[in-house]
Amino acid sequence: MNAPRRPLIVRLCNWVGEAALSLPTLTMLQAQGFELHLIGKRWAQSLFEGHGWPVHVRPAKRGEAIAQLRELKRQLGEADASFATRPNYLLFTSSFSSALEGRLAGLRPIGYQRDGRSMLLAHGVPWIDGLHAADNYWRVGTHFARVGTVRPEKLGLSPSEAQHERAKALMHAHDLVTHGFVLACPFSGAADTTGKKHWPAFPELTRQLHLQGLDVVICPGPGEEAQAQSEHPDAKLLSGVDLGTYAALALRARCTVSNDTGPGHLAAAVNGHVVSVLGPDAADMWWPQGEHVTVLKPAQGWPALDEVLQAVNKVRP
Repeated sequence: MNAPRRPLIVRLCNWVGEAALSLPTLTMLQAQGFELHLIGKRWAQSLFEGHGWPVHVRPAKRGEAIAQLRELKRQLGEADASFATRPNYLLFTSSFSSALEGRLAGLRPIGYQRDGRSMLLAHGVPWIDGLHAADNYWRVGTHFARVGTVRPEKLGLSPSEAQHERAKALMHAHDLVTHGFVLACPFSGAADTTGKKHWPAFPELTRQLHLQGLDVVICPGPGEEAQAQSEHPDAKLLSGVDLGTYAALALRARCTVSNDTGPGHLAAAVNGHVVSVLGPDAADMWWPQGEHVTVLKPAQGWPALDEVLQAVNKVRP
């Protein structure tokens, strides 16, 4: 008879790339017998749909977020009498406020000893500078679970069957052939308010790929449609694509070319081919991780257009 699974609440980070990089840790915790309950942004429901983990959308107001945690604590405590007696709230976030919310909800947080929050943690993990973000998540998870395994190279994102079907339907509607199109992500995310992550040669890249006879596909997010249409007139625009379907498309693309932003991590997480175009401010700890990732980051400035074209053309179906 299998041992009952132990409920564990996990607070996700706030950006798509960070959530993708935490996947190996989440999968490891599940394998160690934990029943995961994720707290995060609404998009996390689509991102993790294929994994079956419940995602509770965190309310924007702190009081409501604490009430949500308190209610989840009550429900999980009724299902498992030991839940309240052990560390039960794993933090991928490193902020003081996330630990405080857990304590005020009556939970026992686990996380890195940062931002002056050590006194709030039921289980604290010493911070080590210089680790990649994926290794930071892996280290706090393995420290808590008391396992000593090495983080796998594959992130292991698995879209759901419904998301695979939506991807195939989109490809059929837009006459796209598996491994015959390039998925381009020329945007740099809401956090990049100055455009420092925006590779300036992206419009010329999509034009050159189109001249080579390759379909270029762009999935603009809300508010990005006009820019996509203006700067990339030769691309096929697929608006309103959810994250899991985006990942399923990336798996079927010849490769994904991305700025330093979430979709690049998404494509790498599903084990697609990725050409990551990074500028002078890109931090090593946020580089995409995966078996088929090519990182282009010169010592100074941006990668040259020819260098990116060569990297795309090296990818063979």
